[in-house]
Amino acid sequence: MPPLPTPSRAGRPLRLALCLSPLLVAAVWGLANQSLLYEGVTRLAHAEPGWLLAGGACTCLTWVVASCMRQGAVPDRLPPGLLLASQFAAGAANHALPAGLGAHAVTVRFLRTRGVPLERATASIALYSVARSGAKTVVLIGFLLSSSAWRRLGELVPDGVVLIPVAAALALAGVAMAVVRPLRRPVTGLVRCALTDARTVHARPSRVLALWGGATAMPLVQASVLACAGEALGLGLPWADVTLAYLAAGTAGGAVPVPGGVAVDAALVLTLAAFGAPPAVATATVLGYRVLTDWVPLLPGALVLSAMIRAKAL
Repeated sequence: MPPLPTPSRAGRPLRLALCLSPLLVAAVWGLANQSLLYEGVTRLAHAEPGWLLAGGACTCLTWVVASCMRQGAVPDRLPPGLLLASQFAAGAANHALPAGLGAHAVTVRFLRTRGVPLERATASIALYSVARSGAKTVVLIGFLLSSSAWRRLGELVPDGVVLIPVAAALALAGVAMAVVRPLRRPVTGLVRCALTDARTVHARPSRVLALWGGATAMPLVQASVLACAGEALGLGLPWADVTLAYLAAGTAGGAVPVPGGVAVDAALVLTLAAFGAPPAVATATVLGYRVLTDWVPLLPGALVLSAMIRAKAL
């Protein structure tokens, strides 16, 4: 495999800005909500350790589910141990790039080391993303239909004017891909490869179960981490309401491409508060969720990432 190109000095400020942007956004929010943040941290320090351990177990389960989905998105057989290690390491990369791009980049690099061509590795990312978004939407609709708490989400829905720039950007990107030939050719090839691999994958029941079963389980497992943090802090909301809040906040905050999940966290605090949780407890719950899913695994994840790079597994 050819070595990765050496980063240019001109791109260093941009990479540095991407890495520091989550800290900057979090610092601004913290300065604007100092009393709320202080009370949330104080509550987190007195949380019930049993529920935090249960949340940690659910966090470990998310890496297993992600590994199942990655395997289900490619026809090739991948080594389970290395695949699981790559998904654990991918979590550390997500702190630098928004929208899961860090995890996707690590996964593409892992697939390339296993002999998967670049076009097929990229197509697997598209299939993974489609399955995850589609299954999450179905789960969200199911919770909306089965719960009366959805009525409290009305005031949190953004104004239609806010969605106009997003729709315009998507339309512009579609026109550019249709008109500009240098863009159309690689996109057309990627779509063709993705459709071919999708037919191959869906002809194997084990791959279908791994991909779509994992995609359905992922938001439920992630919401369970949040629910465990809430139980440890006395949030006072049932699991179904916490799950609905997580799904709704993730859908709204995920549209804002901010690294580190800061936009999702802000939307999650507002959604939990709209469901009746005290703002300080909601803030502490989201902090506990981030401690379990991001901060505690960050250092070991970075070490695993470094070890896999040195071993040329990435």
